[in-house]
Amino acid sequence: MITLNNVSKWYGQFQVLTDCSTQVAKGEVVVVCGPSGSGKSTLIKTVNGLEPFQKGEIIVDGISVGDPKTNLSKLRARIGMVFQNFELFPHLTIRQNLTLGQVKVLGRSEDEATERGLKYLDRVGLLNQKDKFPGQLSGGQQQRVAIARALSMDPIAMLFDEPTSALDPEMINEVLDVMVGLAQEGMTMMVVTHEMGFAKKVANRIVFMDKGVIVEDCPKDDFFTNARSDRARDFLAKIIAH
Repeated sequence: MITLNNVSKWYGQFQVLTDCSTQVAKGEVVVVCGPSGSGKSTLIKTVNGLEPFQKGEIIVDGISVGDPKTNLSKLRARIGMVFQNFELFPHLTIRQNLTLGQVKVLGRSEDEATERGLKYLDRVGLLNQKDKFPGQLSGGQQQRVAIARALSMDPIAMLFDEPTSALDPEMINEVLDVMVGLAQEGMTMMVVTHEMGFAKKVANRIVFMDKGVIVEDCPKDDFFTNARSDRARDFLAKIIAH
């Protein structure tokens, strides 16, 4: 479903990604982890063209992301993206947030878009909030709305960029529970996160990054019980000790 071959990216002289290669099969959940500044968020944003890259290739469902002829907005409509800070439109109601992209990008009628949007809002347990504005919801609720909005576009895969890092601790689980449910239903997912409990529960594979390089790319159990690199073992010792 998603293939990255030797992807490299620079900001000016500074190289943020170096020859990164990995793939995500249909129905697979891949967790991308590593210390701050390791390039995780940049990597996931190259997958749907939000971050351009200078070298290598990325293929999503047979489409080359780096090809100048590729219609990136059409491609992004097929890959759901959930960000750290929800990215909801504050001046629109929850219902309007859910329908806007469907109508504008997919050309659905208002009625069809509303029906699909509310179905997914119900799926994340927030149907009773449909007429509120984002500012009237908690952070955890806003993030669940963001997930519902992405799902209502019928994505072939979902990208999550640290979806719980801006949340209060007691709200984290309500978002992770929705993500666990998606994983169990077979959604193809690439997730940048520090939530190792989530990774242990649903990831098929772990991609561990450090300084813009993929240091490990292995099945989940191998990573947690037998990480090969000193850097990954050090990271795990720090993150799991607490």
